[in-house]
Amino acid sequence: MKFGIVVFPGSNCEHDCYHVVKHVLRQEACFLWHKDRTLAGSDCVILPGGFAHGDYLRCGAMAKFSPIMETVARFAKEGGPVLGICNGFQILTESGLLPGALVRNRSLHYLCLDLTLRVETTNSPFTAQIPPGKVLKMPVGHGEGCYFADAKTLKRLEVEGRIAFRYCDSKGNLTEESNPNGSLLSIAGVLNERGNVMGFMPHPDRCAESILGNEDGRLIFESVIAATQGH
Repeated sequence: MKFGIVVFPGSNCEHDCYHVVKHVLRQEACFLWHKDRTLAGSDCVILPGGFAHGDYLRCGAMAKFSPIMETVARFAKEGGPVLGICNGFQILTESGLLPGALVRNRSLHYLCLDLTLRVETTNSPFTAQIPPGKVLKMPVGHGEGCYFADAKTLKRLEVEGRIAFRYCDSKGNLTEESNPNGSLLSIAGVLNERGNVMGFMPHPDRCAESILGNEDGRLIFESVIAATQGH
């Protein structure tokens, strides 16, 4: 399987993603420059974390105009799996590939810590191999990670099973304390209508091997590999 990792000016987690898929999971990987108009035969596209174009204006607001995003949008429309991590999630919402928006954390401070998350659905290639209700531990690092959408959109996400992950405590309970950025409905990740595009604020790329003390992140990558290879 081949992963294409999009690099924008200001991306800083592209090598984390490359390392996980190439060296940890032994899959093919390549970098895709934001001005490219081809995905180089990629089977899955990753928009990594960072600060695309310095996050000027709004997070992801400039990245959506990069030529490669037109290609990513076509790929997604055809059913190709697209994963946006942190800044990549922000880019997906700005590009209209996912509903809602990511706004300033409730605390108005940058957050860098480990959080626990609850898996809400198997209705995507990124979660198909993870049991619903399973609690995962992953790091976050963001200043604009508060997921916001209008009431109609939130209800639709809920009814259609498109909330992929929620912030929770270690036992899987949804609490104010376990949702430090103030995301509505404790949302940590959402899916598009087809389920092949996922935006995710935590960093699975930073917790995918035992040397880091936590391998929960690799479950997401292993899931999409299995889904794409038809397992």
